Amino acid sequence: MKINQDALYIALSQLFNTTITSADYETLQLHGGTVGDVQLVTGTAASAAGESLPFRIVLKIQKKWERYNDPDSWRREYDLYASELGATFNDTFRWPVCYHAKMNDEENEYQLWLEYINGISGLDLTGDMYEQAAMELGRYQGKLYAEPEVLQSLTNLSHADLMKNTYLHYRSWPVVYNYIRSEECEFPQHVRQMLIDIDEHSDDIFARIESLPLVLCHRDFWVTNIIYTGGTIALIDWDTSGWGYLGEDIASLIADEVDLDHMIEYYQRCVPAYYRGFTEYAGEIAPLAGHCVYEFILLVFGYRLVEGYLHAEDDDKKTECLDTLEKVYELKSLTLQ
Repeated sequence: MKINQDALYIALSQLFNTTITSADYETLQLHGGTVGDVQLVTGTAASAAGESLPFRIVLKIQKKWERYNDPDSWRREYDLYASELGATFNDTFRWPVCYHAKMNDEENEYQLWLEYINGISGLDLTGDMYEQAAMELGRYQGKLYAEPEVLQSLTNLSHADLMKNTYLHYRSWPVVYNYIRSEECEFPQHVRQMLIDIDEHSDDIFARIESLPLVLCHRDFWVTNIIYTGGTIALIDWDTSGWGYLGEDIASLIADEVDLDHMIEYYQRCVPAYYRGFTEYAGEIAPLAGHCVYEFILLVFGYRLVEGYLHAEDDDKKTECLDTLEKVYELKSLTLQ
């Protein structure tokens, strides 16, 4: 991939805190698709002082696209890096450093030159790392809840009702809504009823949710976006972030493509850890019995898992979707204890 060398030199000059005059490089795609083209750029840079400096840096190229009910999400990460939000992080919870950001308004595209963080991510995270991620997120959200000045200055955050509207959008889709109510549904009756119950009690559930504290939610807080390195939790991909309700992000940590063998354990460890972290800064809140994490999981992932089951390309994927719903059903008994 050919990249803009001037932009590369600017980013590397910031990375090394010295003037970079040239660089040899090669690129490796990390991931891509509608949400962006992400490249790992590696090579050796030459400084004006004659130093030879090996480097690894991430280039994220984001083109305009529209997420349902959140039209400005495509440029949100650029806007957040241009804000004061970076100053709110600390040594144990942070995002990647941005060395250079450039918006091309004519092309509806931006580039971010970001720190490459080499650490443990995805399903390689251990239970201790899950728990630390939950606690650090709680601390961070609690800090901003207690001192909201920076948040109030941000102009491009997703709205608090994004999760609710997305759920209602899914619920209005006959393909998934009618399936769990049909004779053709292959789900066990208790799984079907679990999903139907959420629909039937959604007004009461949202009334409880909307009484919870509003916090800065990442809204994509799942294992692929969490990197553990040297005792620090780094969080990437902030394009869906915005106002949300306490506990909303923990639903993603627990249920979004998690290790099913440990899902119950992680729920039992992460929910209390998250609230301990939050109360360190924000003070005491309602008892854990009212945390709504179980409801968040069903509202966010219930119909998504039904969709995944219906459109699975093989039996293994169908089994995974159904097994996940079975595990969510098990969480209900923990919530009621």
